[in-house]
Formats: sequence, C-alpha cells, structure tokens
Amino acid sequence: MLYRGPIGAVAAVVLLALAMAAAHAQELSKFPDWSGQWRKPAGVGNQWDLSKPPGRAQQAPLTPEYQAIYEARLADRAAGGLGGDPTGQCIPHGLPRMMIGIYPMELVVTPRTTYLLSDYNEPRRIFTDGRAWPKDIEPTFNGYSIGKWIDEEGSGRFNVLEIESRGFKGPRTIDGTGMPLHEDGQTIFKERLYLDKADKDLLHIEMTTIDNALTRPWSVARPYRREPNPIWMFVDCSEDNRHVWVGKDSYFVGFDGFLMPTKKDQPPPDLRYFNRTSK
Repeated sequence: MLYRGPIGAVAAVVLLALAMAAAHAQELSKFPDWSGQWRKPAGVGNQWDLSKPPGRAQQAPLTPEYQAIYEARLADRAAGGLGGDPTGQCIPHGLPRMMIGIYPMELVVTPRTTYLLSDYNEPRRIFTDGRAWPKDIEPTFNGYSIGKWIDEEGSGRFNVLEIESRGFKGPRTIDGTGMPLHEDGQTIFKERLYLDKADKDLLHIEMTTIDNALTRPWSVARPYRREPNPIWMFVDCSEDNRHVWVGKDSYFVGFDGFLMPTKKDQPPPDLRYFNRTSK
C-alpha cells in the first residue's frame, strides 16, 4: 500500500509517454517517405532548364538590362574570368541555384518543418506549421520558406509539398554561367515537390522563379534520383578555393603561393597599400 501511489504515478507517466509516441507516429504516417540521398540522375546537366542547352541557349527571359549584364559576364568567362559567379568568392549558391543539385541533398520531413540539407549549401528550413509571412524578413541567400502539404489523392496521406520562398539577399545567380537575378532581392521562388507515381525513388520538383530581372515567371522541372545507401561528404569552399579578389579583378593562387592572372593580358594587382599596416 505504501508504494501504490508512486508506482501508480510512474505508470501514468509511462502510459502518457507511450500515448504521445503513438500519436506522434500516427502524425508522421501522414507524410511521404523522402528519406535517403537525392542526386541528379545520370546524364542530367547543371543548366537550369534541362530541356535546353546551357548558356545563351537557355533563352532565359531576361530584361534587356540584365541580358546585357549576362552578356558581359559570358565575355568575361570567355576571357578567363569568373563571369559573375559568386561561388568563386565562397558566397553560397542560395536559391534558386542550390536546387540544381550539384551536390546531393537530403530531405528531413517533420510535421512542422522540412529540412533540406546538402554537402555544400547552407541548410534550408521550410516551415509547414501554418504560419503567416513575418512582417520583416532578415534577407539571406536561401530566403525564408513557407510550405503547405497537400493530399491530392484523397488517401489521408500527403503526397505534394508546395513551397514559396522570399526574403533574399545577393549576389545570387540562377546557374554557374553567371545568369543574373535582380539586385533588389525581391525574388519569389515557388516549388512543387512530389514522388513519381510509377517510381518512388524518383522525385520531381517543379520550380518557378519570379524576379525583376525577368520579363515573366520562369518555370522549369528537375528530377532527382534516390540513393538508398549514400556516402556523404563535407565540402568547405575555403579549403580548395584558390581564387582571391583584388578590387574587381580575380587572381588564382598557385600551389607555390604566388598569384597568377585568370585572364590574358590582365594587369598585376595594385600594391600601393602592401607596405602599410591597417589601423
């Protein structure tokens, strides 16, 4: 009789914990299994629109102003420069470029937040808890993402995740060729994620970029293949990035530690401050 009270209390706590675990498992059962590693399928390139070749052949719907910027970047690349590629300065890819999937990604689904992780890019958090857009969004390269789960088949299980992202800072590009986004950071990026009905190891993502550098919304579709037994790497831009910038010019640091020009007839860097110390 002396132990009935404490034992009963412990039993109640255990039963409550079991009930909560069961409820959590039941809640999770509504969501699709997107576990594993997702990669670009073999033969899929790094251009944004997979239906067209890279570069100018993408026929990006750029405004005349931003088409001129893009042409200047392509000319710079042809001369050996970085062509407006922020990654050369260890700046994150950000959205939308990170969704090209140069590095494999992982989707971690929880009822209120879905996380998108990769070997290189900053992690994404996609909030699915029904929140409204914040009044003020601190701009980031990945933006602020709000998602909504949809049960299109009426099965009681979600099969589509729709996402909208806003609140960006730059510089960001659409792809590695330097295809520009507007410097105002007002991009709206929309995504629709779902598994292939005939192949549960094939993920489809439909993406629409709305940006003031574009004359219209630009929609593309990209596939991702699941790797069930992945090997994950850690890619740190600063470890193998051998480019340095002096003003607006980039130079390559050779393995002997000396600067090398990246373009033909590139002048040496301005050394006027090299004999001074900062205060």
